[in-house]
Amino acid sequence: MRQISTLIAIISAFGMNIWANVNPPNGLTIGAISQNIFKNVLIIPASYAFAIWGLIYLGLISLAIYQALPAQKSDGLLSKIGYKLAIASIAQIIWVMCFLYRQYGASMIAMLCILLPLIGAYWSLPFKTRVSRKQQWLIKFPISIYLAWISVATIVNGAILLASWQWQGWGLSPMVWTVIMLLIAGLITHFVVLPRLDFAYGGVFIWAAIAIAIKNSDAMLISGTAIGLSISLIVLLLSFSFYTQDHQTN
Repeated sequence: MRQISTLIAIISAFGMNIWANVNPPNGLTIGAISQNIFKNVLIIPASYAFAIWGLIYLGLISLAIYQALPAQKSDGLLSKIGYKLAIASIAQIIWVMCFLYRQYGASMIAMLCILLPLIGAYWSLPFKTRVSRKQQWLIKFPISIYLAWISVATIVNGAILLASWQWQGWGLSPMVWTVIMLLIAGLITHFVVLPRLDFAYGGVFIWAAIAIAIKNSDAMLISGTAIGLSISLIVLLLSFSFYTQDHQTN
C-alpha cells in the first residue's frame, strides 16, 4: 500500500505542476504570479532558479519507481520513510491549487504540510552510516534536494503572504527584512548540512541564494549577504569534508 500510494502521489503532483504551467486557471502561472504580482518581494529568487523543479521531479519520480519495485517492499529505510513522501506530494497538489487561486493563507498552510513530512522523511535518513550507491542516489539525494528547496519556498511563501496582507514590516525596510530572512535560512542550512556533510541540500541553498543575489544585484546589502552565506557554506562544507576524511584515514 505504501509503495503504490507514494508512486501515485508523486506522479499526480508532477502532473499537477505540468498542468499549472501549461493551462493555469486565471491565465497566470505560479512563476508569473511570483514575478509580477509580487515583484517587490525581494526574497523571491530570479526566475531561472525555479528550473530546479526539473531536477526535483527527476529525483522524486526515480525514487517513486525504485521504491515501488517488489524487491523494495521490505526495505528498512523506505519503511522508516513510510507515507511521508505521499503526504508531502498530496500537500504539494493542494498548494498549487491554493496559490493559483491566490489563496495565500491557505497556500502557507499547505506549504507547511509539505515541509513537515519532508523533515520527518529527512530525519529518517542515515547520515552517520554508509548506504548503498542506489540508496544514495535514489533515496537520499532526492529527499535532500526536495526538502532544501521547500525550506527556501516556505520562507518565500511567508514573505508573499505578508506582502498580500500589506504588512509594513514593523518599521524595518523590505531590504532589512530580506537580509534577516536570508540569515535565518543560512543559519538553518549550516545547522542541517554541516553535521551530515549533505552537499545536495547545501547545493540547493547556494543555488537559491545566488539567484536571490542576481535578482537583487542593485542592492548590495542583499546580494552581498546571499553571496557571503554561499561562500561560507562552501568553505565550511569542504573543510568539514576534508577533516572527516583525514580522521577516517587515520
